[in-house]
Amino acid sequence: MRTLMVFSLLGVVFCRAAFGAPVVSNTVSQSKESGVVPRTTTRERELVLEKRYLHFPVKNVSKKSVKSRVAVLLDGRIVREFEADLTDQPDWFAHLDVSAWQGRKATVRVENPPENSRSLELVMQTDSIWEAEKVYQEPLRAQLHFSPRRGWNNDPNGLVFADGEYHLYFQHNPYGWSWGNMHWGHAVSRDLVHWVELPIAIYPFKFGDWAFSGSAIVDARNTSGWKQGDNELIVAAYTSTGRGECIVYSNDRGRSFQEYAGNPVINHVGRDPRLLWYAPGQHWVMAVYDEFEKERCIAFYTSPDLKTWTFQSRIAGFYECPDLFELSGQWVLTAANGDYMIGQFDGKRFTPQTPKLKGHLGKGFYAAQTFSHEPKGRVVQIGWLQVATPGMPFNQAMSLPLELKLRQTPEGPRLTWTPVEELKTLRIGPATSGELLEVRAECDADLTLTVRGAIIRYDAAKQELIVNNHRAPAPLVDGRQRLIIYVDRTVLEIFASDGLTYVPMPFTPSTKNQSIAVTSGKPLSLEAWKLKSIW
Repeated sequence: MRTLMVFSLLGVVFCRAAFGAPVVSNTVSQSKESGVVPRTTTRERELVLEKRYLHFPVKNVSKKSVKSRVAVLLDGRIVREFEADLTDQPDWFAHLDVSAWQGRKATVRVENPPENSRSLELVMQTDSIWEAEKVYQEPLRAQLHFSPRRGWNNDPNGLVFADGEYHLYFQHNPYGWSWGNMHWGHAVSRDLVHWVELPIAIYPFKFGDWAFSGSAIVDARNTSGWKQGDNELIVAAYTSTGRGECIVYSNDRGRSFQEYAGNPVINHVGRDPRLLWYAPGQHWVMAVYDEFEKERCIAFYTSPDLKTWTFQSRIAGFYECPDLFELSGQWVLTAANGDYMIGQFDGKRFTPQTPKLKGHLGKGFYAAQTFSHEPKGRVVQIGWLQVATPGMPFNQAMSLPLELKLRQTPEGPRLTWTPVEELKTLRIGPATSGELLEVRAECDADLTLTVRGAIIRYDAAKQELIVNNHRAPAPLVDGRQRLIIYVDRTVLEIFASDGLTYVPMPFTPSTKNQSIAVTSGKPLSLEAWKLKSIW
């Protein structure tokens, strides 16, 4: 009979007997590329899955680090597999939900663990995620912007409103601090402000066949025939990196998805499918990044049922993560860097009426997407914010939800970005200082504000906004400049020229500096509010 040994690791107790002793085996394989004979170490450990989560000790390192390959097997079959920066001195513990297999015996296998590592012995089981009581209270956790509880996020995916909820899916590495292991994370909100993170919605098809970016819609007419029950039918399209563009569907309010048996529906050199319903033609459209004859393009496909897709056209000059939406009778086509064209779309072909125009005028904003079926008829966008979070058990964040409109200017129609009205519910009261802030100022001449150490200057003669020495054109509108500034722990988002100028900017203010000051000029008006956390 095995001796029962209980260890306490970083405040979490686990049972040695439930895991079994690690078994180490070494194999040698020949590298075809180099002729070098590497030695591959494989360690395995058997355990009974008694709790909701398995926890793996990981280190915050760069994407280029040499990682271990981890697999969880049931009856010799791999059910989960990923790469991780395992360590004996963890910065945090990544969690894997194994609740579907509770009570079963599993094997955890690690290929190429760190040399002389005890990391497999540190794997533990609990019913809550690591340090759950500290989630959303970490010093670099954005308090106005969504970020996942643990791990990495990048592109927002599958933004859709269904059954009273806004769904924010996102590119997610649950097992590390850097890009990799792409899954679809999932969060929901009823007001676009307060988000609740749910379990992972889409897992990779298999190791190396990752779930890359995509979109989601509601198939209200059940054109696919997949609807069951009373919930709205959510259909998502994503890039399966080993197969192509794939379709999945959900009848349980977007909590889980089933694969369409005919996947992939499109196989090409491209990624990031964007679905939409084209009402005049009564058909579905997929706008998808496509590489054709050495050009970067967006291709357009159509389908009556979300299953069978027909190529229609493509337009060159856009890279990754396309979005296509109608505004005020015109259509807007955009891609990952935020640049856009305004034109007409007949359900098969986009005809531009403007040159490519600059979208955001800041830094660290990428792969934005708009919500399908927004209930108020608005076009609402969220982008990936590339912010610095060193030392944290999570990495990156999402932008504020932004309402997009078209405005006529002397140069022609242009997009505007403004924070959604729902964000005003975060206001606590007027402020002259604070950690989380909304500041609104109006001027008709030069003005400099210092907000938590960020220097925000408007040059009226040049009609230019300068944010910490970053310059962006910001024309006066009717002789006035109106600024809206949101300040969080790792980012500024600034709106000028009634939304014509949107400047997201990574910025980590000193915790000791919470002041708001007019350092030169005289504003026509200045208001500021302390804000409460979305968590």
